[in-house]
Amino acid sequence: MNTSEGSTEVTFNNRDPVYLQVVRHFKERIATGQLSAGQVIPSRRELGALMKINPNTVQKAYKEMEEQQLIITEGNSPSRITNDTELLNQIRSELLGEAVSAFVASVRKIDVPIEELLQLVRSKYQEGGPEHD
Repeated sequence: MNTSEGSTEVTFNNRDPVYLQVVRHFKERIATGQLSAGQVIPSRRELGALMKINPNTVQKAYKEMEEQQLIITEGNSPSRITNDTELLNQIRSELLGEAVSAFVASVRKIDVPIEELLQLVRSKYQEGGPEHD
């Protein structure tokens, strides 16, 4: 995590527990290649300061990521992203699946023919559309 780029800025929503949003932030950074296998991540205290959240919340997020085997913490060594490439590849699929499910749930209400929907998605995707909200 290169902190000099301001890359740890996260806008938290009010729907989900903050610690789960921290986990998702890490998963998104892995899926986009900003974090790679074996990369050292900030200490719990450092991340709390960078994200302006309680260190106990960071501790809970790191515990969750350890349980998911997303990060490894051995002894007094810094925590690092897992080297399990299969698990890391699954993260991208998981995030993509969640996004597609949410999209389908929202457009299903409109009752649009699938071919029309696919053409619209293809067109918008090729335009580039807004990448960041």
